[in-house]
Amino acid sequence: MVVTILSSVAQAERLRILERTNEGRLEARIKGIKFGAKCRIDRKQLLQYHDQGIIGTKLAKKMHISRTAVYKILKEERINVG
Repeated sequence: MVVTILSSVAQAERLRILERTNEGRLEARIKGIKFGAKCRIDRKQLLQYHDQGIIGTKLAKKMHISRTAVYKILKEERINVG
């Protein structure tokens, strides 16, 4: 019975912590605070290389990023990759 009561109290406290955390995140977003890591990929440089005809794996190696990241950026820039 004691374990059940302690588990219920712990669960209720966990829910309160989640609520406070979410409220803090919402307030931070309203204030303009951005979350997550900063983008370290130079998109302009990537697009310049792409315009020069460097594509796919070669472009990824030159930029020191994954091929997936290359194609994701090109897709976001609406560049058709055939």
